Amino acid sequence: MKKQLIVLFCAMLSIGAIAQTNEHALGLRLGGGNYFGAEVSYQRGLSNTNRLEADLGLSSYSNGSGFNLAGIYHWVWNIEGGFNWYAGPGAQIGSWSYKSGKDGDRSSGVYLGLGGQVGVEYNFEEIPLNLSVDTRPMFGIGNTYNDFNFGISFGLRYVF
Repeated sequence: MKKQLIVLFCAMLSIGAIAQTNEHALGLRLGGGNYFGAEVSYQRGLSNTNRLEADLGLSSYSNGSGFNLAGIYHWVWNIEGGFNWYAGPGAQIGSWSYKSGKDGDRSSGVYLGLGGQVGVEYNFEEIPLNLSVDTRPMFGIGNTYNDFNFGISFGLRYVF
């Protein structure tokens, strides 16, 4: 069993060696869980196998508003061709404000989230476009709306 784990670990490292991250990618991340339905997303490649992602979500609706800023470090592994999968740790900070419709009570808070992100992506060779599907489970710390945030998101980014 120990030899199998060592072989699997070495295989994952060798797969990561041929992954290609984009130097820059800018777009939208739609979905995202309990707090925000859309985020402006920016990715900055650090090497062929690592990158940083920063996402800013702003929301305004009839009973409240808020913002969310997330930062994630990704390791990227190539599956085949333009398909990659990625994972890494991250954190987010934000605020929210909510007004109850029945009695007009207000509540608000500032929160910190710690967790990570894992997903798959496809980089088109013919056009500068990156599509992704991922999840970003985060544990809320502080005055959070929910203690745990989890959701599936779809990303659409222009690569430059």
